Amino acid sequence: MKIGIIGAGVTGLAAAWDLVRAGHEVHIYEAEGQVGGLASGFRDDGWDWTLEKFYHHWFESDSHILSLTEELGVRDKVLFPRPKTSYWVDGKILRSEISPSAIFLPLPPIAKLRFAFAGALMKFFPTWKPLERVTAHDWLMTFMGETAYGKFFRPLLIGKFGDEYQKVNMAWMWARVKTRTLRLGIFEGGFQAFLDTFARALTERGVSIHLKTRVDQIALEQMQPTLTIAGAQYGFNRVLSTTSPSLMHKLTPTLRETNYGDTLTRLRSIGAICVVVATKQQLLTDGTYWLNLPAASANKRENRFPFLALVEHTNWMDRAHYNGDHLLYLGDYVSPSHEYFRLSDDELTARFLDALPTVNPAFSRDWVRKSWVFRAPYAQPIPYVNHSEDIPSLQTPMPGVFFASMSQVYPWDRGTNFSVEMGRRVARMMMG
Repeated sequence: MKIGIIGAGVTGLAAAWDLVRAGHEVHIYEAEGQVGGLASGFRDDGWDWTLEKFYHHWFESDSHILSLTEELGVRDKVLFPRPKTSYWVDGKILRSEISPSAIFLPLPPIAKLRFAFAGALMKFFPTWKPLERVTAHDWLMTFMGETAYGKFFRPLLIGKFGDEYQKVNMAWMWARVKTRTLRLGIFEGGFQAFLDTFARALTERGVSIHLKTRVDQIALEQMQPTLTIAGAQYGFNRVLSTTSPSLMHKLTPTLRETNYGDTLTRLRSIGAICVVVATKQQLLTDGTYWLNLPAASANKRENRFPFLALVEHTNWMDRAHYNGDHLLYLGDYVSPSHEYFRLSDDELTARFLDALPTVNPAFSRDWVRKSWVFRAPYAQPIPYVNHSEDIPSLQTPMPGVFFASMSQVYPWDRGTNFSVEMGRRVARMMMG
């Protein structure tokens, strides 16, 4: 078959991998100038490694992506150091991952026991399906209690989902805890190095990857799918779209008047913001890699910190890979209509940098060598109660047209591991 794939993110690349090895002709169309989607990276002058535009890592339990690295012959390039992750609580940095340090959390004894019990219950609960019937807010209040929930989990949920935090279902939270490991993985050279290696393996097998090529429409011609690109129409036996639900809805006039089209419009998501900063000095001097920052309000201006996560990448990876730079991520999740998507890069960076002296009073602007701003309006699906009932199938009502997005990874967290699983699953469906 001749197969067209829209999007050179990990889902599209993974589908192409199985399709081309089965003997099919595969064309990938990507609007950006590089492969990788949200997992893609960049390299500044003097750096040996690339850096991700949005912080990213693998877990030791990520069997799908690790199996793929085995098939590509690059498993030896996957590194799994153990970083330090922490909470900011009552003006202090407290280690947060599952470890003996948890006994020192600032909670009364009963609240500490309930915190530990709820954490263990989440980790060992065998299945997600019953948990999607209740919100994370209600479940955590019931099992963890107001004291522990209010100090640790509620601030994180507010920071991530804002006004929607009480609507997110517990299956999402369960999946976040279930698959996590203490060691976090990266590919030698950065994730863009892996993505480029993957793309080369595909092209060597005959896949055509068309970068800076935007698809304008998916249609049907004599019951066969077609793609319209720069005014020209191209026919295929199968088409896979890995875009956002809203873009899929826009690309397919045929689906707009169907129940499937209505399902696409019901899916909700939020965007991601990352201000990446190269500094001359270390900010988190205790060695913390990931610092979870609390939020008391969905209004960012009312919180002590204007963003959700402070990640010092070079407390995890050797800064020698980045020409000696200390690298910070100042990351947040907000609605695509939020002012963070309208502020200039300089305005947003200045607002985020103003919060850093709270963490390290010695910080000053002359520490900053360079900064970058990355924004993605579609980055985190919002899973409401009974969310599985609203997920569109991978096969659309249009003959030969398939759709696979991070909104369908549920209940698992969006990321490259489950993108590989979904890409390979939809490839099997397309061949079947």
